[in-house]
Amino acid sequence: MKNIKALPKKYAAGVLYVLFDIDDTITKDGQLLLEAYEAIWAIHNAGLKAVPVTGRPAGWCDLIARQWPVAGVVGENGAFAFYMKNNKLERIYHPEAPEPEATELKLKELGNSALRAFPGLRIAKDQPYRIFDVALDFAEEEPNLGLDLAVRVKGFCESRGAVAKVSSIHVNAWFGNYDKLSMAEYFLSECFAYNSEKDLEKVLFFGDSPNDEPMFKHFPLSCAVSNIQQYTEIINYKPQYVTSSPFGYGFKEGIEVLLQLKEKK
Repeated sequence: MKNIKALPKKYAAGVLYVLFDIDDTITKDGQLLLEAYEAIWAIHNAGLKAVPVTGRPAGWCDLIARQWPVAGVVGENGAFAFYMKNNKLERIYHPEAPEPEATELKLKELGNSALRAFPGLRIAKDQPYRIFDVALDFAEEEPNLGLDLAVRVKGFCESRGAVAKVSSIHVNAWFGNYDKLSMAEYFLSECFAYNSEKDLEKVLFFGDSPNDEPMFKHFPLSCAVSNIQQYTEIINYKPQYVTSSPFGYGFKEGIEVLLQLKEKK
């Protein structure tokens, strides 16, 4: 991983879309940092499209789409995207996302089974606002159960037919053939005529954890905030760039580099 300051000007000049994870990419200890929120406004004011791509629930995404200066938000690890159009909230669901009613009982059973199998694991407090997945908290609240346990929980969910991903705070599990990457590209193509074969270098993605790996692998311009270092042993496809600072401070650092390069003649 190269420092983000090594980003070539010719690549920065072509960026139109800035995609980014939320937890521990623009936050720290669960709080949205002022520096990161100012950076999102800077993206917006520069005429670029800012798009959070998160594992957080539909309820949170409703607020984010309405109140943040973003072009849209991809939520629940790729089940949907919410965005504003003509002052109205619009929703796009992934073509492979199941009917919520069809998986509600399966998700509840999966979550309860995981709680029985892993003492101390808990259902995430944001679960009531979710539609398509179950979020299992191993590190958002105390006690922090550690990454090793999270990896075991992921395997447990997968052994029961679910898709599962480890974030910096949760193990998210769902039934359906979708992920952050496919929904992000689907949203961009539907709303901005993005072409996944021709426009890859128009995207710069920021992340911090294992569930961002498909994005790191796919986009030539990908960057992690420096707290990615705690996960590098379990990530096969690392981002091209990394910031010097962690959390939302690193996100601000990366956006400043991007915008400064774009302003240079």
